[in-house]
Amino acid sequence: MTQPGRTAAENALAGAYSKITQVADGLTEATAMRPSRCAGWTVQDVLYHLLLDARRALVTFASPAEEAPDTDDVSYWRPYSPASGHPAALGGDGAARHARHVRIAASAYTAPMLATEWEETSAAAIRAARACPHQVLATQGRTLPAADFTATLAVEAAIHYLDMSVALASAPEPDPASLALVRQVLDQLAGSPLPASWDDVSCALKGTGRLAISQADQSILGPVAGRFPLFG
Repeated sequence: MTQPGRTAAENALAGAYSKITQVADGLTEATAMRPSRCAGWTVQDVLYHLLLDARRALVTFASPAEEAPDTDDVSYWRPYSPASGHPAALGGDGAARHARHVRIAASAYTAPMLATEWEETSAAAIRAARACPHQVLATQGRTLPAADFTATLAVEAAIHYLDMSVALASAPEPDPASLALVRQVLDQLAGSPLPASWDDVSCALKGTGRLAISQADQSILGPVAGRFPLFG
């Protein structure tokens, strides 16, 4: 299993957050209300959800774990696979409450207000990642090596960047380093490399169920196709 290097994970996180900041800084009240790839969420809703993740990062980088790691950057995502049967992947009450909270809370912001809070918080999260002295961190009832936790943040940011930029024609190209991390995680969840004919964006979108896999894809994937999406 390929484990992320800490510096590489930090750089991928910084790259992904930079792209999100570029989009956030250009949002108007109208463009912030455009649809995202997340069902029922606008661009602004996705940005607020990412803000929650950056806030959690600040807490986690200051939360050392005394226990040995019980999760890595790949196993972190397994509960979010529909095949896992885990409530997190099945849209239970908790997911519905979170979606409702995001929509309500995000609506309290103007686009510039949210962009400013995102920029300040995400920059602080990157600084905290680079300065974190702890080797193992605690979050969401799990313990991860610091590099692995940072990689999970970069993966989530990379995927949600694709979500929030889908209706924004002027959005910059996604960060390649964070998308490469997404591909590494999906390859390991699948148990073998995903098709080389898929570029990293297609890999991220298909692997997380944002794009349906075609019959041709199913033929290439074989039995693995039945496990898609690998997480969502």
